[in-house]
Amino acid sequence: MDIEQFRRVLRDVLADELGVSRAEMAPRWQGGEMVLVPGKPGTQDKRVPIEAFFHKIVMMRDKLRVLEQKINAHDMLTDSDKVQLQQYITGCYGTLTTFNLLFADRSEAFAGAAKDD
Repeated sequence: MDIEQFRRVLRDVLADELGVSRAEMAPRWQGGEMVLVPGKPGTQDKRVPIEAFFHKIVMMRDKLRVLEQKINAHDMLTDSDKVQLQQYITGCYGTLTTFNLLFADRSEAFAGAAKDD
């Protein structure tokens, strides 16, 4: 195994262990910006590169995944506690589905509870 191959494998292992991933943003949004227009007259708009916003959304998703893993592996929580906490996390995922249009790969996007749950 050469050094580049080793680095790739190491990056993959660390990303899996830390719950970090490299989600790709949909091409139509690349290079764009998000503009927040205040309702108060005379105040300045706020412009944010969509890449920066997308990065924060992906970081939030990754941190929720780590939290989910820690809850499921926790030996002091009861099964009912784990289920209740899992429901809160699923609710967070559901709230974040608004931002799924930013993901190039739909399998990387958020999924909340199914409507028939």
